[in-house]
Amino acid sequence: MSSSEHRDYKHEYRKFQSDESDKKRRAARNKARRHLERNGRVQKGDGKDIDHKDGNPLNNSSANIRVVDRSVNRSKH
Repeated sequence: MSSSEHRDYKHEYRKFQSDESDKKRRAARNKARRHLERNGRVQKGDGKDIDHKDGNPLNNSSANIRVVDRSVNRSKH
């Protein structure tokens, strides 16, 4: 990105993150992470992500969640 191009972060937030369904999906992802932190499977700063196998963050069943390296999970999509 050149210095003449600037991102409009407020616009991006309004468009992509402020919708109620987006808030619920984000909250569900955070809930899954907190659950695995309490169980000792992940910890802050460990470079791991919580992968929802079916791609649905609202499905936090233990059969749908796995711990993977951050690079693996973020290259999935």
